[in-house]
Parts: sequence; C-alpha cells; structure tokens
Amino acid sequence: MADTTDKKSLSLDGARKVLDTALAEAKKQKFNLSIAVVDEAGHLLAYARMDEAGLASVRVSVAKARCAAMFKRPTKQWEETFATRPVIANLPGVLPVEGGLPLTVGGKVVGAIGCSGASSAQDGQVAAVGAAALV
Repeated sequence: MADTTDKKSLSLDGARKVLDTALAEAKKQKFNLSIAVVDEAGHLLAYARMDEAGLASVRVSVAKARCAAMFKRPTKQWEETFATRPVIANLPGVLPVEGGLPLTVGGKVVGAIGCSGASSAQDGQVAAVGAAALV
C-alpha cells in the first residue's frame, strides 16, 4: 500500500535556488530571459524578468513552466511531437516550445522551471542548469 502521509514538495527556498542558479547562467551566457519556477500544480513560486527581456517572455516563461509541471515532461518533447502531430497544440496547457523542465526530487515531480527570451535551445540550456541546482 502506498504511503499517503509523506509527500515531497518544492519549498520557496528550493524555488529561489533554482531561479538564482538559472539567472546566473543566463547572465553568464548574456541572455535576457524571463524565468519562472512553479510548484507541481503549476502555481508560481519564484519569478524574475531580467533587464531587456522581451515583454512576451513574461507569459511564455510561466506557460512553459506550467506545461512541464502539469504534464510531467520537458516542453521539448511537445515541440518534437508537434512536428508530426500539430493537433497537440490544441490540448489545454500544452506549449510545444523548448525551455520548460520538470523539477524532480526522489523521482517525483515537485515543480518546474520555464525560461523564455532567447532561442528555444538557449532557453532549454538555462532551464537545465537551473533544474540541476535542485539536486
């Protein structure tokens, strides 16, 4: 029987650690990004919009994080699927653009990070560095 009394969750300190690590990487790479960290239900825990980040990147970063959290998979997987099955873009909450990654602890998704403002691959690079900080 599954233990229903012990559930992992992402704390504010954990979310800030992910955000700060991603911000440092974005600065190092000279990318102007918006970066969002959400809990497992897609609710915003930590957020930053860097100077000169595009205005659209605000909403896109949050949408990438929410998509990664809710579907428990990187948004890059949706991007790859979209190439052959564009109908997936009609699914509620799907954003088929790289840059959103689930955050896991002990194999369980506890939240996600979403980055937007550079190329999709660069957004994904920064998200990966941020996500690695949670380990």
